[in-house]
Order: sequence, then C-alpha cells, then structure tokens
Amino acid sequence: METLGQLAVRSAHAYPNKIAVKDDKRSFTYKEFLARANALAAFFHASGFRKGDRIGILMSNRLEHIELDVAVALTGLVKVPLNYRLHPKEHKYMIDDSQLSLLIGEKNLLDTVDKTVPFLYMNRDFEETISQFTGQSFVEKVDEDDLFAIMYTSGTTGNPKGVMLSHRNIIAGALSLSQVCEVDYNDIIGHVAPLTHGANFLSHVAWLFGLTQVVYNKFEPEEFLDVLVEDNISVLFLVPTMVNLMIQHPKFDASKLATVKSINMAGSPIAASKLQEALDKAGNIFVETYGQVEAPMCITMMPRNEIHEHLDSCGRIGVFVDVKIVDDEGNEVPYGEVGEIIAKGSLVMQGYWNNEKATNETLKDGWLHTGDLGKRDEFGYVYIVDRKKDVIISGGVNIYPREVEEVLNLHKGVKETCVIGIPDDKWGESVIAFVVPNGREEVTVDQLIVLCKENLASFKKPKEVFIVDELPKSSYGKILKREMKTQHEEVSK
Repeated sequence: METLGQLAVRSAHAYPNKIAVKDDKRSFTYKEFLARANALAAFFHASGFRKGDRIGILMSNRLEHIELDVAVALTGLVKVPLNYRLHPKEHKYMIDDSQLSLLIGEKNLLDTVDKTVPFLYMNRDFEETISQFTGQSFVEKVDEDDLFAIMYTSGTTGNPKGVMLSHRNIIAGALSLSQVCEVDYNDIIGHVAPLTHGANFLSHVAWLFGLTQVVYNKFEPEEFLDVLVEDNISVLFLVPTMVNLMIQHPKFDASKLATVKSINMAGSPIAASKLQEALDKAGNIFVETYGQVEAPMCITMMPRNEIHEHLDSCGRIGVFVDVKIVDDEGNEVPYGEVGEIIAKGSLVMQGYWNNEKATNETLKDGWLHTGDLGKRDEFGYVYIVDRKKDVIISGGVNIYPREVEEVLNLHKGVKETCVIGIPDDKWGESVIAFVVPNGREEVTVDQLIVLCKENLASFKKPKEVFIVDELPKSSYGKILKREMKTQHEEVSK
C-alpha cells in the first residue's frame, strides 16, 4: 500500500489536463491542482513545520479542503479538520488538545476562536501564499503507517476524542468505497456533505482513478438536484437525513438523478421503511456502508444490487477488516444472537490522540470495540441492533430502541423518530418515543400506539409518544438522544 500523496501525484501526472476539482466559481486541472498543492507544501516547510506537526482546517465546504489534503500528505504533516458548525468552545478544545501549529480557514470562523496559534485566512492571504510559492515544492519521506489525520468524534458522551488515522487507514477506506460504489475512471464525485467528515473519505477515492470532484457549499434538496444534472455527478455521499429530505421533498423529481450511479448512505442508520421509499422513488442507486471515524466508512458494505433484498442489514464485512460479534466476556456469539461488533484490520485507527485510557478501553488486542450491538446471519449479513449505551432495560429485559423506531416509521405520515429510555420506579426504565410528522398524512398519538400494539410485544410499546416539530441533531446529522432525555426531564417536572 502507498501514501495519499503518491496517489494524488500519480493521478496528476496521468491526467494533467483533466479537471481535478471545481466549485460554483472555480475549476483547476490536475496540473494546476498539483502546482497549488506543491506550493502549499513548500510554504509549510519554509514556515518551519515538520513531519508530524498538526495543521487545523476550519472552513465550510470548499475545494481547498482537497488541495490541503495533498499538501499535508506530501509533507508528512497531520491535518485536523474542525467542523465549522460546532461552537467556538468546542473548536478551542480540539485546537488545544491537538496542539496545532497552524489554523487555516475562513475569517468569519477563525475570528470566533481565541488566537492561540497562527492563522492563515482563506481567499486573499491563502491565494497570496500560493502565488508566493508557485513553482516550488517539498516532499517528505512518508510511510503508509505515518499519521495523516486526527479526526474528532462527535463527543456525545463527553469531550470529543481525536481519532488517529494513518495513510494506510485512509487508503483502505478509499479502496473499500470504490468497490461498493462501483467507481470507474469515468465517474464524477460530488461533495455536499461536510468535507470535514464522511465526504472526505469519498474524496480520496478520486486519487485512485484520477476523477473530477465537485464541491457544493450547501444542501437545498430541490436546487441540489438541479446542479447534479448540470455537473453530471455520478457518485455521492449523503447521510440518511439528506436522503429523507430529498425524496420527501414535494417537488422531488427522480429524473434529475439520471446521471447518478451510486449514493453512499452512511453516518447513521436509516429505517427499513424509509429506505424502501427511497428505492421506490429514486431507483436502485443506493449503497450502504457501516463504520465509525475509528474505522472509516466500511466495516460492512451493502452494494446496490443487494440492498433491496436486505433493507434491515448494513451489508457484509468489508475487504480490509475482520469482524466478530461478541458477548460481554469477549466470546464470539452464534449466528442470530446479539452482541457487540468488534473489528480489526487495516481500516482500524491507530488510537486516540493524547488519550491512552480511551485507547486501551476501545482497542483491545488490536480489536476495535465499536459500542454497537448487532448480529450476523449464516449468509454473512450484519444487522445493527442499537448502540450498546442506548439499550433500554425494562423489567430486566433488553429493549432495543431501533426496533421500536422501525415500527413507528411504518406510518406513512412519519418523517423520523427517536426512542429513548427514561427512569421508571417500577420497571427500571420506560420506553418513550418522539415522532416528527412529514406533513403528507395526519399523525396522531392514538394511531402510533395502535401501530405499536400490532407489531411489538406488549413490554416494548412506548409508555408515552410525543409528536414534535423536530429532533435535536449533531452537526453531522445524528439524533442527540442525550438531549431528548434532558428535554423529557424538563417536560416531566
């Protein structure tokens, strides 16, 4: 296996006149793109930054994300992408924890952060830097096991943890994605999800094939479908929330997806009924992957030719990882039984930055303990049951929130759901459900209770159902169950 820098340089030499990256205002050929990345690499070296130093990136979706990936890869530096939707206090924690040498980004974002490190502002300063160093380059000796990125977790259970990903980890993920998304040399990759997270893993696929990448800075379902047609996009990464917004939009037009070969859905689970609706409306263009930042994207993979037959599965085990499903003692459980999903292989992180305790708790004998509960059938398909920490224990019996959510999502008037457990003096915990209507059909609490009675054992039925306008989500689109519990506590006082 090689390094990301080597892959990008090879593509640039093979396709010098092909468009490498573009947005709504600019485009650069591979020759121009590599020249800009080389200039950045020369600037980093001239500024005294050395292999292993951390470079922070704080900006909205821009093509500079992709240029900086190459510059960092060539110089052996380590990029630290910061999600621009987070609070400045969260940014400060990550900046301090990762001990950045430089922070690059948009002025309106950088100026909200305490200036404890040097800044390089986007646009004028950034472009002047490239102009100053154009024609120069610097390449460090980099190994595939050297660190490429520190990517912070969402921090839903405490401070975010910095996941250390090597060139090997990233390339293993890219090769896996290229397989499940059926990528070939004629594809054009579109990025509308944040390039600080899942979309960035798909970005690296382009360097395997010399593909064009198009960067979008906002997602408006109707407008986005129009630009997909204009830009001839064939491969995308979308979180399930985006897919739902797109297919449930009143003006959704499937013909505008004519150029799209595959949409990789990942980042959070999607209800089987919502997935079926997406397939019915948009066609057989969806693939599904399951992973974590700690094992990017492809612990399991579900190709588009199988997804319609396995709506409740996240696919079979990926090509660069071994997977086991184990009990609390670490013993592998039989097919069909629920246990924790653990993974090992080239896809799995090196550990958590500056956090030996968390690393030792999560990586045991090289096995990543995901914290996800799942099961596997005799054909190798994996099924995510729930997060281990989200399991509701009522009367001594385990209830998996996702099972209840799947039933609630059967109602055609439901947009999305969230099921949590709250303390109960008699049973230990009770099941509470929150439901967001989609506006297409009336949704009542009585209807939802009847639906649960028809499809669930009595002890699994929600004690209370609340119909709400929206669910709190992280900047990556994940529902924040911790906030739902807090909201319920306040309502119940």
